[in-house]
Amino acid sequence: MTNVTGATGAPGWKPLTIVALLVVAAHVLVLQASPAQLGTGADLDDAGGKIFTTRSIDSRPPPAGGAQATPAPPVRPKSVKTAQNVPKQASNPVLVPEIQWQAAPEIIAPQESSSTSPTAPEAPALPSQPLESAAAATPTQASAAAEPATGPKTIPVTAISLPGSVRLLYKMIGTAKNLNYQADAELAWKTDGDSYQALMKVSAFLIGSRSMTSVGKITPAGLAPTRFADKFRTELAAHFQADKGKITFSANTPDAPWVEGAQDRVSVFLQLGGMLAARPQDFPPGSNITFLTIGPREADTWTFVIEAEESQKLMSEDMPTLKLTRKPRKEFDQKVEIWFAPSLGYLPVRNRITQPNGDFIDQQLVEVVKNW
Repeated sequence: MTNVTGATGAPGWKPLTIVALLVVAAHVLVLQASPAQLGTGADLDDAGGKIFTTRSIDSRPPPAGGAQATPAPPVRPKSVKTAQNVPKQASNPVLVPEIQWQAAPEIIAPQESSSTSPTAPEAPALPSQPLESAAAATPTQASAAAEPATGPKTIPVTAISLPGSVRLLYKMIGTAKNLNYQADAELAWKTDGDSYQALMKVSAFLIGSRSMTSVGKITPAGLAPTRFADKFRTELAAHFQADKGKITFSANTPDAPWVEGAQDRVSVFLQLGGMLAARPQDFPPGSNITFLTIGPREADTWTFVIEAEESQKLMSEDMPTLKLTRKPRKEFDQKVEIWFAPSLGYLPVRNRITQPNGDFIDQQLVEVVKNW
């Protein structure tokens, strides 16, 4: 049988091809005429409504730590109903008070001043644990900057009475940036009559511990430190070189002049208590006692003002004490109040440090361990 479709049936392939090309050309013209209504100009969501998409260029450098910048969204995102790459917020974050050990007794967390001058006033340190659990500053008759090149004059020591080896344990409470916190503290004093070692340490949950250690000799004039160390993660030390007339620092800050009677941030409180114990009648209310006091980076002048006798509720009993203060002398100095107990050889049984912004720390004696 002969196939006659090409001649008398359906049209051949050439006419069909021409018709198809004409249809495609017509669609192209329509698309070019209405780009805002078709194609990428608008998309429809599942409900049939329009979804508008935008793009922005972020000129900021990529985040630190090698994180890659989020790539720009594709021209036709499937959906822009939800934000892309937005980090989720942690639920119920744990708040930990930022103590920085500057709101704790200065001996433990002194505030260092920005000055590198060996005689420039240093930001107050909190009073030692018993002696000073933190740092502080008080008004002095002459500022450290006005002291002669040989350093501030210290009060002559006519008598000294130091306790035997003892450990004082404390409980601390305080506030930092409107958050309350608690910590444990101790003052460990050990002596053989010729030399001594004193340790002040503060420990707080989730924050760690900080310690200050003083070692040296005992002389007729009291304590003569040879080395002072401040340790929090790393250790900084000050070396008393009496034979060379200077005090050097491992922090490579300028040397400070050594003067007789110079103390460090731990020994100063034991020296002070020893002077009060030996001749309390020499220090009536209103009198001052001044020391050149060495920290881990520099020297400062500390002046203590004798306040009055007070009774403190400590270890479940009313304990007679003598209160001393180091009052702020500069705008951002701390106020430090210290209570010494005559019944314990004038060891410090309480101290309170108040920051200029109202943050405070209060350290109170809870136990005495003798002959340890």
